[in-house]
Amino acid sequence: MPTIYLIRHGKASPEAADYDELSPIGHEQARLVGAELARRDLDLGPVVSGTLRRQRGTAVTALDVEPVTDPRWNEYDHLRLLALHPTGAGTLQERLDASLHAWTSSGATGEGSWTAFRNGVRAALDELAASLERGRTALVFTSAGVVAAACASLLNAPDPVFVAMNRVVVNGSVTKLVHGRGGTRLLSFNDHAHLEHGGPELMTFR
Repeated sequence: MPTIYLIRHGKASPEAADYDELSPIGHEQARLVGAELARRDLDLGPVVSGTLRRQRGTAVTALDVEPVTDPRWNEYDHLRLLALHPTGAGTLQERLDASLHAWTSSGATGEGSWTAFRNGVRAALDELAASLERGRTALVFTSAGVVAAACASLLNAPDPVFVAMNRVVVNGSVTKLVHGRGGTRLLSFNDHAHLEHGGPELMTFR
């Protein structure tokens, strides 16, 4: 049965001039992802990512392979959403959650809308699943919002579930999907056991 691993990128660099670069912690998370994938001895198929540097950098650090890029695997623009749906006081996570709830319930359908983002993620996932040969595993290096959107779609979950799943996706975590006659199914979500022996500093969400 073909499988797809959705791998969240390592920690980015929010304090640096370029947020999109992997931080030192992000590089270590990516290294441990690579070690975990090697341990699983997968029959690898396509290795893909979005176009963001933190996504591509995680793939290169983990596997020493340059992924095939597809912008549909890119993260939503959280700074744009915070500006479009200002919520005032609260922590960054509280303000982001409020912005995501407003975004997913707005009913908009054009470029930059929740509908366009969700449909793009699902289309990319469906195309990748359909291309896989029996027994092969595709690796997708992507972001928390994409992982959450894909999983919520597969579960036919209401939009607030996307926000809740998005909040807990760990940097460097692995979400496993299987594809068969019944379609694509979620098998495991947000597996990060391979990071835990590295200490609490590797448990990051940004």
